[in-house]
Amino acid sequence: MRTVLRGALVVDGSGGEPYRADVVLDGGRVTALHEETSGGPRPGGGRVVDADGLALAPGFIDMHAHSDLALLTDPSHEAKVAQGVTLEVLGQDGLSYAPVDDATLAGLRRQIAGWNGDPGGPGGGDFDWNWRSVGEYLDRLDQGIAVNAAYLVPQGTLRALVLGWEDRAATPDELERMRRLLAQGLAEGAVGMSSGLTYTPGMYADTAELIALCEVLAAHDAYYCPHHRSYGAGALEAYAEMIAVARASGCALHLAHATMNFEVNRGRAGELLALLDAAAAAGVDLTLDSYPYLPGSTTLAALLPGWAAAGGPEETLRRLSDPAALARIREDLEVHGSDGCHGVVADWDTVQISGVREPTLRWTVGLTVRQVAAGDGVDPFAAFTGLLTRDGLGTTILQHVGHEENVRAIMRHDAHCGGSDGLLTGDRPHPRAYGTFPRYLGRYLREQGVLGLAECVRHLSATPARRLRLRDRGQIRVGWHADVVLFDPASVTDEATFTEPRRLPRGIPYVFVNGVPVIDDGKRTDAVPGHSIRREP
Repeated sequence: MRTVLRGALVVDGSGGEPYRADVVLDGGRVTALHEETSGGPRPGGGRVVDADGLALAPGFIDMHAHSDLALLTDPSHEAKVAQGVTLEVLGQDGLSYAPVDDATLAGLRRQIAGWNGDPGGPGGGDFDWNWRSVGEYLDRLDQGIAVNAAYLVPQGTLRALVLGWEDRAATPDELERMRRLLAQGLAEGAVGMSSGLTYTPGMYADTAELIALCEVLAAHDAYYCPHHRSYGAGALEAYAEMIAVARASGCALHLAHATMNFEVNRGRAGELLALLDAAAAAGVDLTLDSYPYLPGSTTLAALLPGWAAAGGPEETLRRLSDPAALARIREDLEVHGSDGCHGVVADWDTVQISGVREPTLRWTVGLTVRQVAAGDGVDPFAAFTGLLTRDGLGTTILQHVGHEENVRAIMRHDAHCGGSDGLLTGDRPHPRAYGTFPRYLGRYLREQGVLGLAECVRHLSATPARRLRLRDRGQIRVGWHADVVLFDPASVTDEATFTEPRRLPRGIPYVFVNGVPVIDDGKRTDAVPGHSIRREP
């Protein structure tokens, strides 16, 4: 369908000065740009949308999404399309659902139900888990989704498939099998590999194992996207390890939710940026993403030390009923600082329950672990382990550990991209799942001037498109795919809050995915024009 977007302020993603123009979408592509100053007849025909007063930008790319199942179970996907997102990168943090066999899939469904839910599981309704390989998962996406989606092969999933959840080094044969599985996933269309190095079983890999896997990425011109070993104590050392992996293997590096969190890192973003600039100057192809909020979000079980989760969910639950194991877990959490909690001693006042699977525990949602403990008449550690046991490891949390000065400094970096890291399940999820992109445009662009208009749009579109090696997405150019968002610079804002996290944003009246309107005059259409974005050879 031909659509003329008339009189928009075009912010084309290049970082250049915005200009006024009529933009024509036809056949899924941008077919004409008629600048206001060029004279001559204005384009017509088809549908004409009055875009006066609106900015027109490339559709936003969420470089860190957890919509792996939500895209399949919720065709409307308003959480993202209402923000102007037209492409998401899935398979994050080293844990997702391909490649798998039946046993590995069962363990993963249990482990990351707090991230993604578990459709088809107990009380989860009907759902067809009809894929096992990366290619089959991408084929499933191609049956019709709201936005486009790319996939990262998850390193923790590779390890689970080959070694299970064992806390040991891979043998040479096992490592070679993981390398073959990674190469197969890339050949089937994955754009890179992710890691979650504070999550089991990915955290059990040493640096040499990561380098060996990343050599496969380098050979396929794909990139590595690590959630590294610490965002707290030892954060800079953890970033340095990832840079060393990229240099040794020759692969491109994209740092997931690049933050400096916890009290030990207050005001230290400059040290991180200096480290990254030095790496880039030495030849590392490097980008990063962040979300514009202070709290983080994960599962409550993620705070456990890695040894306590060895063997998978059933073994974890067994240890939580073993007095000797509990004593060791308590010491790691409250004295030493567990690796799952980023090497920082647990502060139970900063850990807030955001979702539970067990209905009888819903009273805990919105409370900190310390407040749950007071309600149960126990100490915080007992409340923590009690929640894990009663909720079958399904509890999700917010961690209030961020610092505004760090968030602002990192988002200004030239290699920065936007990434929501948004979990779409749970009773009260982090509002970043519904508000990240309008929050950049409203709070940090219009209200605070941390970023300029052209710069902000580049961070949310062209820079991530370059990382994904997309030849014809991420900018408004003739012949390129018509992934387009129209927003009102004067009013765009996030409405999602920590108490009402599913409120949709304001000021984004039109969103087109592959030239098809998915938000039309502020309302969600029934269109599902998205498809998988596969690595281009």
